[in-house]
Amino acid sequence: MEKVKDFEISKGTSADTLVKQMLESGGFTAKNFAMGVDILEAMLKEHEILNFLSFPACIIATGTRGIIRDMVKRKWFHVLVTTCGTLDHDLARCYRDYFQGDFYMDDKELHRKGISRIGNVLVPNASYGEIIEEKMTEILNSIYAEEKKELATYELCWEIGRRLNENSLLYWCWKNGIPVIVPGITDGAVGYQLWRFSQDHKDLKINVLKDEQLLNDMVWKAKKSGALIIGGGISKHHVLWWNLFKRGLDYAVYITTAVEYDGSLSGARPREAISWGKIREKAKTVTIEADATIALPIMYAALLERT
Repeated sequence: MEKVKDFEISKGTSADTLVKQMLESGGFTAKNFAMGVDILEAMLKEHEILNFLSFPACIIATGTRGIIRDMVKRKWFHVLVTTCGTLDHDLARCYRDYFQGDFYMDDKELHRKGISRIGNVLVPNASYGEIIEEKMTEILNSIYAEEKKELATYELCWEIGRRLNENSLLYWCWKNGIPVIVPGITDGAVGYQLWRFSQDHKDLKINVLKDEQLLNDMVWKAKKSGALIIGGGISKHHVLWWNLFKRGLDYAVYITTAVEYDGSLSGARPREAISWGKIREKAKTVTIEADATIALPIMYAALLERT
């Protein structure tokens, strides 16, 4: 048995040193966090591996967007799976600011002032629906003018990204040729603008089967695969589902705050996915029960020191 060691932190202690001490502290979620960093390091250093990143849109409304963007910029992942809101927040924040708030503000008063709340993040109407409508109208007119009338969601994401600036997550996905798959493309402001544009452009089509063909081709060619899965829902399931067809992920790191006792996919642990064949029996896995806006910046800082 290994002894539980106390933390020894001094001025200037690096993120990686802190994470390594978490592993030795034997301290509940801290140990799982350190194990997760080790698994991600192994994933990133593997050759001939297909690495997935899935996440919910809410974190793109926070400064954690910068962590996701920079991981993509460094090409740490080969395919992203997310929700339509990611496109909404990424596009909107290229042009407008979101603001600090708190969880206990008067939501009726916020509504009267034209401000929406995402947890403790405040989003004025001008910073969301209005700017998304304006910019998506421009972008869709530009795409349509180029005779691109049938697009997979990853192609749409690239078309949006190449028209945004370097602060954008989608820009770096386009720049680095990393596909962004959005299975629920109509569930958000960008999706609504697609529908709205289609009312006058009936030949505009979003071909989600083309996304599935791409995933099929990538998965069947992969010798190994790994995933950092943040949160749950459709993004998580889509990654797990497609890895079923290569007999499961070889690496899986979950970050979640959801419980498993209600049977939800969001709270399901890797061991449940093993029963389906979505994760291999001998895969390296861990669940980190934490808020991703805390976990990801520390993870990223530690991994920068290792890679």
